[in-house]
Amino acid sequence: MKTILNLVWLVLSGFWLFLAYLLAGVLLCITIIGIPFGIAAFRIGVYALWPFGHTTVDRPEAGAPSLVGNVLWLVLAGWWLALAHITTGIAQCVTIIGIPLGIANFKLIPVSLMPLGREIVRTDQPFAVH
Repeated sequence: MKTILNLVWLVLSGFWLFLAYLLAGVLLCITIIGIPFGIAAFRIGVYALWPFGHTTVDRPEAGAPSLVGNVLWLVLAGWWLALAHITTGIAQCVTIIGIPLGIANFKLIPVSLMPLGREIVRTDQPFAVH
């Protein structure tokens, strides 16, 4: 079932969201200071490409630097990426078949707003690997 949902997701919104994260990552990697944010954008982009079968967990050891980084991320890229998830989520919820995909889009909004201090893991191992 995860494979079917991922394939439908890929065709309807996953590829375009992946391109948005890729663009954000490239723009953020232009400066040396933005490289960690660019890497986070690439990581979330892959997650946005194949979201079913994966989830995010908090990394409690991330601490204050991730909080500061999340505030910068929110201003630089997070707000725009979250708007992309809201737009595609609403568009997908128009049809009955698209409702699970729209819900998945809405679940990606917190990750797109504050990605630092989170780790993407498979749903069959929902704990961060250290």
